[in-house]
Amino acid sequence: MAASTKVLALESPTQTGEWTVVLPRKGRHRRNSRKITIAKGQQQEQQLWVPTDLEIDPERQSKLMHKIQACMKKIENSQFFLAFLDQMQIPKVLNHFHRVLGSESQLQMVIYGIGSIESHETPRLQLSLALLMKRKFSWIGDIEVFDPVLSATESQVLEDLGCSVLSLNEQGRREAKKSTLFFMPHCEAELYNNLLQANWGVESLNRIALFGNSFETYEQHVSFKYYDQEVSLMNSSVAESVTHILDARRFIDEFRIETISDDYFAAFHDSSWHFFKLACENELQLN
Repeated sequence: MAASTKVLALESPTQTGEWTVVLPRKGRHRRNSRKITIAKGQQQEQQLWVPTDLEIDPERQSKLMHKIQACMKKIENSQFFLAFLDQMQIPKVLNHFHRVLGSESQLQMVIYGIGSIESHETPRLQLSLALLMKRKFSWIGDIEVFDPVLSATESQVLEDLGCSVLSLNEQGRREAKKSTLFFMPHCEAELYNNLLQANWGVESLNRIALFGNSFETYEQHVSFKYYDQEVSLMNSSVAESVTHILDARRFIDEFRIETISDDYFAAFHDSSWHFFKLACENELQLN
């Protein structure tokens, strides 16, 4: 499958007063149900950021690098990863990647909300998947990473792995001025909404491939609670935090990720690829 002269192919393998968005789950999903907290009056301005701890611990750095390398090897040899790669290469998905690329040769990757890769395995698995994607596909370019919880040691390990750690907390408001893959598994709903709002135009949205929480799940199951009282979505001011997510469902092609194994359920359940297909600005009128 090709678009113009580009071929999207695998590389050769190498070595208190808060609003809460409640996502109901069924069956085993309940054990990992997410609650996304949105503080009232939360500021949205982008801010310069530095780790709270400014010293890099060489021993922690070495141990963390070993853990990430082990995670990458685990995923690379898994049925989950084989199925993931197969899905990325089915014609419908490949056509979307071709369209997002346009005349560019690579998709820049931006990772938001990865969490503490030192403290938890789930963020390590998510990061490992992103790194393996870059290794396998020549059309995935540089990787930028941000999460305000990252330590100086974690930031150094990310740099050692070839990533760039942002010094600005963009609050998810990165405008896609070039073809961009946003990698945001299990981020807060507000972060997705910020990203969509910052790119609420035909050209910008069409430049985006998004890996993250299923927007279909938000549409079907999202409900709001204020303390213990159920609040109607459309009558609540907090609905603004998901307005663009719900409206974007009208012009999104979404492809669900199959976790296959319980080993990867916590890291990737309810995750999807999202591609925007827009022809004119009239499609962007909010409901």
